[in-house]
Amino acid sequence: MHWLFLLLAIGAFVFGFFTTSTAILAGCLLAALVFFILWVMGMYQAHVADVGRDASLMIDPAELRRLREQAQARRAEEAQDDAP
Repeated sequence: MHWLFLLLAIGAFVFGFFTTSTAILAGCLLAALVFFILWVMGMYQAHVADVGRDASLMIDPAELRRLREQAQARRAEEAQDDAP
């Protein structure tokens, strides 16, 4: 979908390039700029969506609590082993 914005930007630029009216030229250049910015934003959003985390790999609160308890127990066990 974001590639459509690039095509529209190029089309507006070409149309403005061949027109003889200054007002139409200004409008076409403004439209080309807006479409180009929309294209860049679409490219960025597509990139971020591809790099996003997999929700199935996230730790739920119960698993996080269990891991904390294991770490605390391990630290307490190490502290008892180190004490004379």
